[in-house]
Amino acid sequence: MDNYVILSFSPLPPEFIKSLIAPYRPMLDKDVDVIVFRDVSDREKLFSYIREADVIIGDYTMQTPITREMCYAMSKVRLIAQPSTGYDHIDIDACAERGIPVANIGGANAVSVAEYTIMVALALLRRLIESHERTSRGEWPQWEMMEKGTFELNGKTWGIVGFGRIGREVARRARAFNMKILYYDKIQFPREVEEEYGVEYAPLHKLLRVGDIVSVHVPLTPETRRMIGEKELRLMKPTAILINPSRGEVVDEEALARALKEGWIFGAAVDVYSREPPGLDHPLLKLRGVNLILTPHIAGATTESRIRIIEVTIENVVRVLRGEKPINVVNMPL
Repeated sequence: MDNYVILSFSPLPPEFIKSLIAPYRPMLDKDVDVIVFRDVSDREKLFSYIREADVIIGDYTMQTPITREMCYAMSKVRLIAQPSTGYDHIDIDACAERGIPVANIGGANAVSVAEYTIMVALALLRRLIESHERTSRGEWPQWEMMEKGTFELNGKTWGIVGFGRIGREVARRARAFNMKILYYDKIQFPREVEEEYGVEYAPLHKLLRVGDIVSVHVPLTPETRRMIGEKELRLMKPTAILINPSRGEVVDEEALARALKEGWIFGAAVDVYSREPPGLDHPLLKLRGVNLILTPHIAGATTESRIRIIEVTIENVVRVLRGEKPINVVNMPL
Protein backbone atom coordinates (compact mmCIF):
# COMPACT_ATOMS: atom_id res chain seq x y z
CA MET A 1 0.00 0.00 0.00
CA ASP A 2 1.43 3.40 -1.00
CA ASN A 3 2.16 5.92 1.73
CA TYR A 4 0.33 9.21 2.13
CA VAL A 5 2.19 12.06 0.44
CA ILE A 6 2.42 15.49 2.07
CA LEU A 7 3.80 18.21 -0.19
CA SER A 8 5.04 21.29 1.67
CA PHE A 9 5.80 24.66 0.11
CA SER A 10 6.94 26.03 3.50
CA PRO A 11 10.72 26.11 4.10
CA LEU A 12 10.77 23.42 6.78
CA PRO A 13 12.97 20.31 6.63
CA PRO A 14 10.97 17.20 5.67
CA GLU A 15 12.42 15.35 8.66
CA PHE A 16 11.02 18.04 10.95
CA ILE A 17 7.52 17.80 9.46
CA LYS A 18 7.67 14.02 9.69
CA SER A 19 8.72 14.23 13.35
CA LEU A 20 5.66 16.37 14.07
CA ILE A 21 3.41 13.75 12.51
CA ALA A 22 5.16 10.82 14.26
CA PRO A 23 3.06 11.01 17.49
CA TYR A 24 -0.08 10.63 15.35
CA ARG A 25 1.26 7.70 13.31
CA PRO A 26 -0.69 5.04 15.31
CA MET A 27 -3.89 6.87 14.33
CA LEU A 28 -3.18 6.49 10.60
CA ASP A 29 -3.66 3.42 8.45
CA LYS A 30 -0.38 3.91 6.58
CA ASP A 31 2.86 5.82 6.78
CA VAL A 32 3.55 9.32 5.50
CA ASP A 33 6.09 10.60 3.00
CA VAL A 34 6.99 14.31 3.12
CA ILE A 35 8.26 16.31 0.16
CA VAL A 36 9.41 19.92 0.60
CA PHE A 37 9.52 21.75 -2.72
CA ARG A 38 9.87 25.48 -3.43
CA ASP A 39 11.37 25.75 -6.91
CA VAL A 40 8.15 26.48 -8.81
CA SER A 41 10.20 27.35 -11.88
CA ASP A 42 10.74 23.61 -12.33
CA ARG A 43 7.22 23.08 -13.64
CA GLU A 44 7.67 19.45 -14.60
CA LYS A 45 8.72 18.42 -11.11
CA LEU A 46 6.21 20.77 -9.48
CA PHE A 47 3.23 19.29 -11.28
CA SER A 48 4.44 15.73 -10.81
CA TYR A 49 4.53 16.33 -7.04
CA ILE A 50 1.13 18.05 -7.08
CA ARG A 51 -0.50 15.11 -8.84
CA GLU A 52 0.82 12.70 -6.20
CA ALA A 53 0.04 14.79 -3.09
CA ASP A 54 -2.70 13.83 -0.64
CA VAL A 55 -2.25 17.03 1.41
CA ILE A 56 -0.44 20.27 0.64
CA ILE A 57 1.06 22.52 3.30
CA GLY A 58 1.13 26.08 1.96
CA ASP A 59 4.02 28.50 2.16
CA TYR A 60 3.94 30.61 5.32
CA THR A 61 6.35 33.06 3.69
CA MET A 62 3.73 33.49 0.92
CA GLN A 63 6.43 33.50 -1.75
CA THR A 64 5.09 30.33 -3.38
CA PRO A 65 1.61 30.89 -4.81
CA ILE A 66 -0.96 28.17 -5.40
CA THR A 67 -2.53 29.09 -8.72
CA ARG A 68 -5.65 27.99 -10.58
CA GLU A 69 -3.51 25.87 -12.89
CA MET A 70 -1.95 24.13 -9.91
CA CYS A 71 -5.37 23.54 -8.33
CA TYR A 72 -6.65 21.85 -11.46
CA ALA A 73 -3.63 19.52 -11.46
CA MET A 74 -4.49 18.27 -7.96
CA SER A 75 -6.06 14.86 -8.50
CA LYS A 76 -5.71 13.47 -4.95
CA VAL A 77 -5.39 16.52 -2.68
CA ARG A 78 -7.83 16.45 0.25
CA LEU A 79 -6.64 19.63 1.98
CA ILE A 80 -4.42 22.66 1.55
CA ALA A 81 -3.29 23.54 5.07
CA GLN A 82 -1.96 27.09 5.20
CA PRO A 83 0.23 27.66 8.31
CA SER A 84 -0.70 31.32 8.66
CA THR A 85 -3.76 33.50 9.02
CA GLY A 86 -3.39 35.01 5.54
CA TYR A 87 -4.07 32.97 2.43
CA ASP A 88 -4.26 35.56 -0.37
CA HIS A 89 -1.47 33.78 -2.30
CA ILE A 90 -3.83 30.81 -2.79
CA ASP A 91 -6.57 30.80 -5.43
CA ILE A 92 -9.27 29.68 -3.01
CA ASP A 93 -12.03 29.99 -5.63
CA ALA A 94 -10.28 27.53 -7.92
CA CYS A 95 -9.76 25.21 -4.95
CA ALA A 96 -13.47 25.42 -4.16
CA GLU A 97 -14.33 24.57 -7.76
CA ARG A 98 -12.16 21.48 -7.41
CA GLY A 99 -13.72 20.58 -4.07
CA ILE A 100 -10.45 21.15 -2.21
CA PRO A 101 -10.80 22.80 1.22
CA VAL A 102 -8.26 25.44 2.16
CA ALA A 103 -7.71 25.90 5.89
CA ASN A 104 -5.67 28.47 7.77
CA ILE A 105 -4.57 28.37 11.40
CA GLY A 106 -7.67 30.07 12.78
CA GLY A 107 -6.91 31.95 15.97
CA ALA A 108 -3.52 30.37 16.70
CA ASN A 109 -1.78 33.76 16.49
CA ALA A 110 -4.69 35.92 17.70
CA VAL A 111 -3.19 36.59 21.14
CA SER A 112 0.19 37.52 19.64
CA VAL A 113 -1.32 39.99 17.18
CA ALA A 114 -3.59 41.47 19.84
CA GLU A 115 -0.68 42.01 22.24
CA TYR A 116 1.35 43.60 19.45
CA THR A 117 -1.54 45.93 18.65
CA ILE A 118 -1.86 47.13 22.24
CA MET A 119 1.92 47.50 22.51
CA VAL A 120 2.32 49.76 19.48
CA ALA A 121 -0.73 51.82 20.44
CA LEU A 122 0.88 52.65 23.77
CA ALA A 123 4.26 53.27 22.12
CA LEU A 124 2.77 55.72 19.63
CA LEU A 125 0.72 57.60 22.17
CA ARG A 126 3.74 57.97 24.47
CA ARG A 127 6.19 58.76 21.62
CA LEU A 128 8.32 55.88 22.85
CA ILE A 129 10.49 55.42 19.75
CA GLU A 130 11.45 59.09 19.50
CA SER A 131 12.10 59.30 23.24
CA HIS A 132 14.35 56.25 23.15
CA GLU A 133 16.31 57.29 20.07
CA ARG A 134 16.97 60.81 21.30
CA THR A 135 17.85 59.80 24.86
CA SER A 136 20.22 57.08 23.59
CA ARG A 137 22.00 59.79 21.55
CA GLY A 138 22.69 61.72 24.73
CA GLU A 139 19.84 64.21 24.40
CA TRP A 140 17.36 64.95 27.18
CA PRO A 141 14.01 65.77 25.47
CA GLN A 142 11.90 65.57 28.65
CA TRP A 143 10.24 68.95 28.34
CA GLU A 144 9.96 68.73 24.57
CA MET A 145 8.07 65.44 24.86
CA MET A 146 5.69 67.01 27.34
CA GLU A 147 5.17 70.05 25.14
CA LYS A 148 4.49 67.91 22.07
CA GLY A 149 2.04 65.88 24.11
CA THR A 150 2.02 62.24 25.16
CA PHE A 151 -1.25 60.50 25.88
CA GLU A 152 -3.02 57.71 27.75
CA LEU A 153 -5.27 54.96 26.45
CA ASN A 154 -7.59 55.56 29.39
CA GLY A 155 -10.86 57.13 28.30
CA LYS A 156 -10.10 56.95 24.57
CA THR A 157 -12.20 55.35 21.84
CA TRP A 158 -10.75 52.31 20.08
CA GLY A 159 -12.11 51.35 16.67
CA ILE A 160 -11.63 47.75 15.55
CA VAL A 161 -12.00 47.08 11.83
CA GLY A 162 -12.73 43.37 11.47
CA PHE A 163 -14.20 41.58 14.47
CA GLY A 164 -12.88 38.07 13.98
CA ARG A 165 -10.67 36.18 16.40
CA ILE A 166 -7.93 38.82 16.43
CA GLY A 167 -10.32 41.75 16.68
CA ARG A 168 -12.01 40.10 19.65
CA GLU A 169 -8.71 39.53 21.42
CA VAL A 170 -7.87 43.20 20.91
CA ALA A 171 -11.24 44.14 22.42
CA ARG A 172 -10.56 41.96 25.48
CA ARG A 173 -7.36 43.83 26.17
CA ALA A 174 -8.61 47.31 25.33
CA ARG A 175 -11.38 46.94 27.93
CA ALA A 176 -8.72 46.79 30.64
CA PHE A 177 -7.72 50.36 29.74
CA ASN A 178 -11.20 51.78 30.39
CA MET A 179 -11.88 52.53 26.73
CA LYS A 180 -14.98 52.81 24.60
CA ILE A 181 -14.68 50.14 21.91
CA LEU A 182 -16.37 50.31 18.53
CA TYR A 183 -16.16 47.65 15.86
CA TYR A 184 -16.95 47.40 12.18
CA ASP A 185 -17.47 44.17 10.28
CA LYS A 186 -19.47 42.97 7.28
CA ILE A 187 -22.26 42.07 9.69
CA GLN A 188 -23.34 43.24 13.10
CA PHE A 189 -22.95 40.49 15.67
CA PRO A 190 -25.71 39.47 18.10
CA ARG A 191 -26.20 41.54 21.23
CA GLU A 192 -24.82 38.80 23.48
CA VAL A 193 -21.52 38.81 21.56
CA GLU A 194 -21.27 42.60 21.81
CA GLU A 195 -21.98 42.46 25.54
CA GLU A 196 -19.41 39.71 26.08
CA TYR A 197 -16.64 41.85 24.57
CA GLY A 198 -17.97 45.24 25.66
CA VAL A 199 -18.21 46.63 22.13
CA GLU A 200 -20.63 48.63 19.99
CA TYR A 201 -21.16 48.30 16.26
CA ALA A 202 -20.47 51.36 14.08
CA PRO A 203 -20.40 51.90 10.32
CA LEU A 204 -16.85 52.30 9.05
CA HIS A 205 -17.17 56.04 8.37
CA LYS A 206 -18.37 56.72 11.91
CA LEU A 207 -15.70 54.50 13.47
CA LEU A 208 -13.01 56.38 11.58
CA ARG A 209 -14.39 59.79 12.59
CA VAL A 210 -14.57 59.08 16.31
CA GLY A 211 -11.76 56.56 16.87
CA ASP A 212 -8.68 57.69 18.74
CA ILE A 213 -7.02 54.40 17.84
CA VAL A 214 -8.10 52.43 14.77
CA SER A 215 -6.69 48.94 14.24
CA VAL A 216 -7.29 46.84 11.14
CA HIS A 217 -7.81 43.07 11.37
CA VAL A 218 -9.36 41.90 8.11
CA PRO A 219 -8.19 39.37 5.50
CA LEU A 220 -7.21 40.59 2.07
CA THR A 221 -10.15 40.16 -0.30
CA PRO A 222 -11.41 42.15 -3.30
CA GLU A 223 -13.70 43.98 -0.86
CA THR A 224 -10.95 44.87 1.63
CA ARG A 225 -8.21 45.83 -0.82
CA ARG A 226 -7.41 49.51 -0.08
CA MET A 227 -10.44 49.80 2.16
CA ILE A 228 -8.43 52.44 4.05
CA GLY A 229 -7.47 55.04 1.46
CA GLU A 230 -7.16 58.82 1.30
CA LYS A 231 -10.88 59.37 1.78
CA GLU A 232 -10.95 57.20 4.90
CA LEU A 233 -7.74 58.63 6.34
CA ARG A 234 -9.07 62.17 5.97
CA LEU A 235 -12.09 61.16 8.06
CA MET A 236 -9.83 60.40 11.02
CA LYS A 237 -8.95 62.83 13.79
CA PRO A 238 -5.60 64.62 13.57
CA THR A 239 -4.93 63.10 17.01
CA ALA A 240 -5.75 59.53 15.91
CA ILE A 241 -3.45 56.62 15.18
CA LEU A 242 -3.81 53.78 12.67
CA ILE A 243 -2.45 50.27 13.26
CA ASN A 244 -2.23 47.71 10.46
CA PRO A 245 -1.06 44.17 11.34
CA SER A 246 -3.39 42.52 8.77
CA ARG A 247 -2.32 42.86 5.12
CA GLY A 248 -0.40 45.64 3.41
CA GLU A 249 -2.85 45.99 0.54
CA VAL A 250 -5.72 46.74 2.91
CA VAL A 251 -4.30 50.25 3.41
CA ASP A 252 -3.28 52.59 0.61
CA GLU A 253 0.38 53.00 1.57
CA GLU A 254 0.94 56.14 -0.50
CA ALA A 255 -2.07 57.80 1.12
CA LEU A 256 -0.91 56.74 4.59
CA ALA A 257 2.53 58.23 3.97
CA ARG A 258 0.91 61.53 2.98
CA ALA A 259 -1.39 61.40 6.01
CA LEU A 260 1.61 61.13 8.32
CA LYS A 261 3.75 63.66 6.48
CA GLU A 262 0.99 66.25 6.25
CA GLY A 263 -0.44 65.63 9.72
CA TRP A 264 -3.87 64.23 8.85
CA ILE A 265 -3.32 61.73 11.69
CA PHE A 266 -1.08 61.59 14.76
CA GLY A 267 0.74 58.33 14.07
CA ALA A 268 0.71 54.83 12.64
CA ALA A 269 2.13 51.36 13.17
CA VAL A 270 2.57 49.08 10.17
CA ASP A 271 3.64 45.43 10.27
CA VAL A 272 2.64 44.39 6.74
CA TYR A 273 3.39 45.72 3.28
CA SER A 274 2.08 45.31 -0.25
CA ARG A 275 5.51 43.98 -1.19
CA GLU A 276 7.59 42.11 1.36
CA PRO A 277 10.26 42.94 2.12
CA PRO A 278 9.57 46.56 1.15
CA GLY A 279 12.32 48.30 -0.78
CA LEU A 280 13.96 51.52 0.29
CA ASP A 281 11.74 53.29 -2.22
CA HIS A 282 8.63 52.34 -0.23
CA PRO A 283 6.75 55.54 0.71
CA LEU A 284 6.66 54.69 4.42
CA LEU A 285 10.39 53.92 4.56
CA LYS A 286 11.13 57.37 3.16
CA LEU A 287 9.47 59.17 6.06
CA ARG A 288 11.52 60.87 8.74
CA GLY A 289 10.45 62.79 11.81
CA VAL A 290 6.93 61.37 12.05
CA ASN A 291 5.30 59.22 14.71
CA LEU A 292 5.64 55.91 12.89
CA ILE A 293 6.52 52.34 13.90
CA LEU A 294 7.52 49.89 11.17
CA THR A 295 8.03 46.19 11.93
CA PRO A 296 8.88 43.23 9.63
CA HIS A 297 5.63 41.21 9.65
CA ILE A 298 6.19 39.86 13.17
CA ALA A 299 2.94 40.77 14.93
CA GLY A 300 1.77 37.17 15.03
CA ALA A 301 5.18 35.51 15.18
CA THR A 302 5.90 34.97 18.85
CA THR A 303 7.57 31.72 19.88
CA GLU A 304 4.33 30.61 21.54
CA SER A 305 2.17 31.37 18.52
CA ARG A 306 4.56 29.61 16.13
CA ILE A 307 4.25 26.47 18.24
CA ARG A 308 0.45 26.77 18.17
CA ILE A 309 0.49 27.37 14.41
CA ILE A 310 2.51 24.22 13.79
CA GLU A 311 0.30 22.19 16.12
CA VAL A 312 -2.94 23.40 14.49
CA THR A 313 -1.58 22.77 10.99
CA ILE A 314 -0.36 19.24 11.71
CA GLU A 315 -3.50 18.31 13.64
CA ASN A 316 -5.59 19.43 10.67
CA VAL A 317 -3.47 17.37 8.28
CA VAL A 318 -3.92 14.30 10.46
CA ARG A 319 -7.68 14.87 10.73
CA VAL A 320 -8.00 14.78 6.95
CA LEU A 321 -5.75 11.73 6.52
CA ARG A 322 -8.00 9.97 9.04
CA GLY A 323 -11.03 10.79 6.90
CA GLU A 324 -12.35 13.54 9.18
CA LYS A 325 -13.40 17.04 8.18
CA PRO A 326 -10.80 19.81 8.52
CA ILE A 327 -11.30 22.83 10.74
CA ASN A 328 -10.69 26.54 9.97
CA VAL A 329 -11.75 26.14 6.33
CA VAL A 330 -11.73 29.52 4.54
CA ASN A 331 -13.41 28.45 1.31
CA MET A 332 -16.56 26.47 0.69
CA PRO A 333 -15.93 23.62 -1.75
CA LEU A 334 -18.59 23.60 -4.48
